[in-house]
Amino acid sequence: MPQSVLIIGAGIIGASLAFRLSRQGATVTVLEATSPASAASGRSFGWINASFYESPAHHHLRVEAMTAHHRLAALLPDTAPNWQGTLWFEAEGAGFEQKATDLAALGYPTKPIARAEIAKLEPHLANPPAQALHIATEGAVDTAALTRALLAASGAKVLSGIAAKSLIENGGQIKGARTAIGPFTADHTVLAAGIATPTLLTPLGLDLPMLIRPGIMVYTKPVGWRVNHILVTPDQEMRQDTSGAILAPGIVNHQADASDSIADPAAMAEATLRRLRARFNAPDLTLDRFALGYRPVPADGLPLIGTVQPGLSLAVMHSGITLSALAGEALAAEIMGQGDHPLLADFRPSRLLKPL
Repeated sequence: MPQSVLIIGAGIIGASLAFRLSRQGATVTVLEATSPASAASGRSFGWINASFYESPAHHHLRVEAMTAHHRLAALLPDTAPNWQGTLWFEAEGAGFEQKATDLAALGYPTKPIARAEIAKLEPHLANPPAQALHIATEGAVDTAALTRALLAASGAKVLSGIAAKSLIENGGQIKGARTAIGPFTADHTVLAAGIATPTLLTPLGLDLPMLIRPGIMVYTKPVGWRVNHILVTPDQEMRQDTSGAILAPGIVNHQADASDSIADPAAMAEATLRRLRARFNAPDLTLDRFALGYRPVPADGLPLIGTVQPGLSLAVMHSGITLSALAGEALAAEIMGQGDHPLLADFRPSRLLKPL
């Protein structure tokens, strides 16, 4: 059982791991190249769900991850998710029926509702659709705030502005990382560095293929009316935060990749704002800011969680916010010698890692 663990990356995944490892008695150090939640975690929509998935195993993993968020919220109530539920009407006709059928077959609690009920639930929605799926169990969280809370509660030593340059390997075992200010040694090292992960694996002779998944998060200025649910529309997802601001990804399609041009992020933010104005019939809705980030997505779209070689584990995934609570619990338990988590069997790094 390792006594010391070095985590590279202070996003939501690294923070969740730090929190759980510290609670199990490990001495934890977190290295962060910039500042906590400064990359994808700080630009996250924050949606916690299992209605989007790549396979039945992935769905079941996400369902358990939602349950793990409830366990975590009992320990950190000040940053608990808002379980306001989702209204899904991204597709109509056969597409809608297929989504409803697929989720029902998986045992996921959804309720088809008609236009009148949608209008009652979301009175500020212009031109409500004919039907929507009401998914009452889903929610959202301020990912950056949760990341900071996890790190603070962990008691881990968090070192910002210190990038890991390479991993220290001795006799086939990883013993920490080198940085510009010297080495940091540990019994076990975890890569939770998002899109920077492949660069750290290359010197070990390992190739980790990842997708290029840019994301633009748009934030409006606060409004005086409420959006009660997470809304999944044909245009994009949208929700409201506690300040009253509307959040929406600026790239249409929640899993968009490099085929979507981000040559002009400001123009994309303005286009998003126009869609929001139309969706809520709110011509005075104004832009506050937008943020560009890159989501860490392994090449097949599925998470990678587990051991790479002696002394080294990794946790790279999208959606990190949905999976973070479970990834922290499960990987921390494995690192501390408590056995393999059965739901992680299909998501091991060996699935994609190849020798160079």
